[in-house]
Amino acid sequence: MEVYENENDQVEAVKRFFAENGKALVVGVVLGIGALVGWRYWNSHQADSAMASSLEYQNVTSAVNASQPATLSAAEKFAAETKNTYGALASLELAQKYVDNNDLAKAAAQLQQGLSNTSDANLQALINVRLARIQIQQKQADTALKTLDGIKGEGWVAIVADLRGEALLSKGDKQGARDAWSKGAQTDASPALREMMQMKINNLSS
Repeated sequence: MEVYENENDQVEAVKRFFAENGKALVVGVVLGIGALVGWRYWNSHQADSAMASSLEYQNVTSAVNASQPATLSAAEKFAAETKNTYGALASLELAQKYVDNNDLAKAAAQLQQGLSNTSDANLQALINVRLARIQIQQKQADTALKTLDGIKGEGWVAIVADLRGEALLSKGDKQGARDAWSKGAQTDASPALREMMQMKINNLSS
């Protein structure tokens, strides 16, 4: 620690400090201000972008009509170009429309795209659940089982168990289906879902 004899020594020390470090201080201040402004701009840009995506999502999805190809094309374009949660939600909407039209291939493709547009674990789980249902309908049991393996979270255990049972049964694995449904029936799922799985177990025995 430097010891000063008097006020003049202090002044000289300050002068020396700025002479030696002035440029670095200026650069530091400029960078600090730039970072702050940049951070605020980025946050503002993100908020504006999210708001714009939200509005466009509402406009596009509310206009979707399976009997009007142009509305489907507009929604597909939005889902493909919007790399965030709203893009994933649009893919979910489109997938349901394609399922209603019995176009399972297009529905599965939309759900795969939706998965790549979101990092939200719950939304990814929901998309994977719907994708597994479609894969089972497409007689792709092994693919469905792999999809189900990627679903995490306690809230999904019963639904995954139910679908796993369906996939295994479609492969002719009755014991595997029974085990899956038994596991699902022992969870804290809704009474209706537990009852449905128990009925499926009973049907295996009949």
